[in-house]
This record gives sequence, structure tokens and C-alpha cells, in this order.
Amino acid sequence: MRHLKRTAKLGRTGEHRNAMLANLVCSLIKHKRVTTTLAKARAARSVAEKMVTLGKSGKLHDRRLAAARLRQQARSNFVGTPTVKGKTLREKWRLEEDVVRILFDDIAPLFKERRGGYTRIVKLGPRRGDVAEMVILEWVATAETAADATVAAPEPAKTA
Repeated sequence: MRHLKRTAKLGRTGEHRNAMLANLVCSLIKHKRVTTTLAKARAARSVAEKMVTLGKSGKLHDRRLAAARLRQQARSNFVGTPTVKGKTLREKWRLEEDVVRILFDDIAPLFKERRGGYTRIVKLGPRRGDVAEMVILEWVATAETAADATVAAPEPAKTA
């Protein structure tokens, strides 16, 4: 019996499922939105929201917990080439690929005042091959939407 067992199995073993969800959340952090099936999005949503909750505190221990859950350890060895230095490669990786830094420095501050519900699921319709329900999993507030909110919306035309 599966009483009080809420985890969606998704047809995978536990290790495979955890790895898939970690990769899905890493893609969400890097790209701000991902297209996936409804079942995977619902399972990844809880992981992503727990990561943002860790990111809001910003402590070193929480960074380490997030890195362990997302399977992203810090990289320190960047071997340069004669044309590109290792320090340049490290900085580029840190800005574009380091999901823990992106989560704690870019995404979590956007949700500082929010108490939950950091992601949204937008339904796209069935996939052509197997009729699986496809969705977009995205952050509720991103830098683009925050910038759009600061621009004043034009007032509607008044009718006389």
C-alpha cells in the first residue's frame, strides 16, 4: 500500500529520478524556463521551490545543501590554453554555468518578500508522438518581468 507516499515515481528508479529532477531544476535555474511533461514539471516544482527557500537565507550551509541536491559541486581546476587563461574560463563558467551562484545571487533575491509559489506551470497541449501533456515550467518573477513591471503601462483610451 502507498498510503502517505506522495512521491511521483515517473517510471524510474529512485536514483535515476533524483538525477533527472536535479538536471531539470538546474536547467530551470540556468535558462529561466523549461519545456517538459506535466508529471515531470509537478515533481520538479517542489524541488525548485525548496531550492529557492534555501537560496533566500544565503548561508554557506544552505549553499552546500543546494549544491548537494542539485549535484553541482564547485569547480576549481580550469586548465587554460595559450590563447585563453584559466582565470577567464573560470569566470565565464561562474557567470553562465554555476547554478548555485545563479540561484543564490540572481533568483532568490527576486523572491525575498514572497512566501512560496515561486514557479508557474503553463500548459501547451499534447505532444504529437505520444499525446503526453506538455507544459512550460518557469519562474513567476524573473529579471525580465521585474524590468517590465517598472515600465509604466500605457493608460487605456478614454471614451467620451
